Amino acid sequence: MTWHTKRVYDPPAPDDGHRVLVDRLWPRGLSKQQAHVDLWLKDVAPSAELRQWYGHRQDRFEEFTRRYTAELSTNPAVTTLLDLADTHPVITLLYAAKDPENNAAVLADHLRAGSG
Repeated sequence: MTWHTKRVYDPPAPDDGHRVLVDRLWPRGLSKQQAHVDLWLKDVAPSAELRQWYGHRQDRFEEFTRRYTAELSTNPAVTTLLDLADTHPVITLLYAAKDPENNAAVLADHLRAGSG
């Protein structure tokens, strides 16, 4: 099983596999056709409260990672992603943020740890 992360604004590639948008909000200025998203799983994104607290402040990333990982440990949407892995050997988690240290990176690490 391979979990990739990629900015949703970047062009899709053949090696992306199954493309899953993991943000709670749809990316600005991007149509669903342009995004080439196979699944929008907004329920796996950080809670609104955590997202607002974090505010993409890199000085809070370590604490954001701890809090988001705690949310993921009880989030049923994680099971949806793990179930997808049964039929899709490559899954790319898509995000809109400019910084590569974001919820998709934390989620990918969590999935890698949980899927062996």
